[in-house]
Amino acid sequence: MSRKDVAKLAGVSEATVSRVMNNVGPIKKETREKVLQAAEQLGYELNALAQQLARQKSGNLGVVLPHVPKVHLFSTYYFSEILSGIAEIARKSNVDLLMVFQDPTQRRDYTKLFRSKKIDSCIILGSNDNEEERAALQELSDHDFPFVIINQRFPESSFRFVDGDHEYGSYLAVSHLLDQGSRKVALLNGPKQYSNSIDRYKGYIKALEEHSIAIQDQWLVEGNYSRKSGMAAAEKLASLIKTGAIDSIFAANDRMAIGAMEGLSAYELEAGKHYRIIGYDNSDGANIVTPKLSSVAVPFYDMGVTAASFLLNEAQQAEQYAILPVTLVVRQSSIL
Repeated sequence: MSRKDVAKLAGVSEATVSRVMNNVGPIKKETREKVLQAAEQLGYELNALAQQLARQKSGNLGVVLPHVPKVHLFSTYYFSEILSGIAEIARKSNVDLLMVFQDPTQRRDYTKLFRSKKIDSCIILGSNDNEEERAALQELSDHDFPFVIINQRFPESSFRFVDGDHEYGSYLAVSHLLDQGSRKVALLNGPKQYSNSIDRYKGYIKALEEHSIAIQDQWLVEGNYSRKSGMAAAEKLASLIKTGAIDSIFAANDRMAIGAMEGLSAYELEAGKHYRIIGYDNSDGANIVTPKLSSVAVPFYDMGVTAASFLLNEAQQAEQYAILPVTLVVRQSSIL
C-alpha cells in the first residue's frame, strides 16, 4: 500500500500523511488519528516506520526472553551464561541492552519493538518451531530488521542463528555410555518443537546404530527441560531400570537429569551404582549433585558473544549462522 492509498482512505492529502507518519509539524488530533487508523487498516504504518528506523537509532540491542512463571531466568545457568556473553559485546560496542519478556500466551509481534523505535537489532531466546513463531520471524526478515536466534534453528528458512553442535554432543554422550558397557539407553528428551531436541534424538540414534542396537519405544521419555519434569519421569524410569529394560539414561539437559536422579533416589536407585546417567549443558549443578553428573558442555557464553557480534561487530554482520563445538565432561554418574 502506498501513501496515496492512505491519503485517499483518510480523506487528506499525501503531504498530510507524510507529516503524520514522520511526526513533522502541527497536526490536528482528529486528523492524526484518521491517518494512523487508515495506515493501520492498509498495513502502511509498518513500512513507513521501518523507513524511519533506517534513519534513526535507539542505541538499544533487544533481547527477547520467554516469560516463564515461577522460573528465575537470570539465575539459570543457560540464560545467565548467554546473557553475560551478549552483555560483554554490548558493553564493548557502547550499546544498551533492552530485555523484553515474551508471554507465550500472547500474540508474537517482534516487529513492534522496531516500529516503536525501542531497539535497533534483536536477539531471540526461547524460540520454538510453530506456525505463529515462524510467521513472526518471517515478518522480521521481510522488513530487513536485523535479528539473530540463539539455540533454535529453522532448516527451511534463512533466519540467522547461533547454536551448539547438539547432534554431535548427544552422539558423544550416548557413545560414552555404550563404551562403558551399557546396551539399553533411555533418552529423556525435550519437546520436539525445539530443534535441539531433534538434534539430540539424531545423535542418540546414530550412536545406537553404530553399535548395532535397535531402539525400543519404551526407551523414549519426554520432559520439558525442567527439573520437575525429570522428577515426573522417574516413576517410569525406575520401573524400566528395575525390570532390566534399561541400564542407563541420557537426559537432554542437566535440570531433567538432576530431577530424574532425585526422583530415582526415592526408589532406592543411585546413579553410578544402579544405572548410568549423563546430562547436557554442564551447568553448575552437575558438579554439586552426588554423585557428580557427567554432562555435555555447551559454550553458552560464547554463543551470546557470537550472536551479539553478528549484530554489533561490522566485520561479522554478513555472517548468517554459527554452530559452536561441544565437549563431553565425564564424572561419576556415568561410570559403574
